[in-house]
Order: sequence, then C-alpha cells, then structure tokens
Amino acid sequence: MSFMSDTSAKLPTGQMFDMPASVPAGMRLELSRARLLPGAQDETERWMGMLHDRYEECLDTLSAERMAFEATFRHTDADGTEWIYHLSLYGESGAGLDLANPVDREHYEYAVRCKEPGWEELRPVLMLTPRPIRPLLEAWARDGNITDTTGGHDA
Repeated sequence: MSFMSDTSAKLPTGQMFDMPASVPAGMRLELSRARLLPGAQDETERWMGMLHDRYEECLDTLSAERMAFEATFRHTDADGTEWIYHLSLYGESGAGLDLANPVDREHYEYAVRCKEPGWEELRPVLMLTPRPIRPLLEAWARDGNITDTTGGHDA
C-alpha cells in the first residue's frame, strides 16, 4: 500500500535518484520522509491503527502496486519535530493508490490530514537480498504475482 495517490496519479515526491547496481533493473528502492503536521500525533496513531485493522485489505493492494516490500516508521527529533518514514521496494510499472478502492481512499485522506504534502527522498546506496529471495522479489515487482514452479499456484 504505497503512499502514492489520485486514482493512480502520484503524490508530489522528492528527488528521484538513480538506483545503485545492487537494486535489480526495473525496481525502485526508496526511503522517504515527511514531517507530520503540528498536533497530528493522535490522528497519525488512528491512521496507523486503521492500516493495522484493515491489514488484509492493504495486502490486497500490493499486487497492482508491484510493491515487494513496504514499511513505515515514526521519529521525533530532539526539538519535537515528528516525521513519518516510508521504506519501499517496488516495480517501476506499479500503480499508485487506487482512490476508487475504499482502503486506499481512507489511507490517502489520513495522509492529507496528518503529514505535509510530498516527501523528502534519501539516496539509496546499497541493497542486500538473500539469493533465494531475490528472484521472488524481482518476479513480484515485475508481474505482481509469483507462480509456484511446482504447482502453478500464486504464492
């Protein structure tokens, strides 16, 4: 469930960096951060709670997004400034949020209420992936599914 948006358009993002050689072709590794709006702490907790409560629905969005991995973090600076960080590994052909999908719509609406628009991007320099997992990540990022070679079922 990426932090992108607009029936499939993308929210304003920061600088797009070239991928290091360790990231497979056709994939993007991103670590992004956005400042939380002042006073949005409780609403941000409700946002993350909604995503946990609707976890299975969120998982169902990952195929179209070609999202191989996604994680969210919060951090508070010494001066009290709060940040949300988003780590993602996805295929370049993936869609953003589908605002016709109720969970994506609610996710987007929380983002608008809780964080400053856009993202600051950190430059990726290395990605290490265990050899047995790498082909699975590449297939998911490319196709949005993984076919089990022994039985032909999606994993």
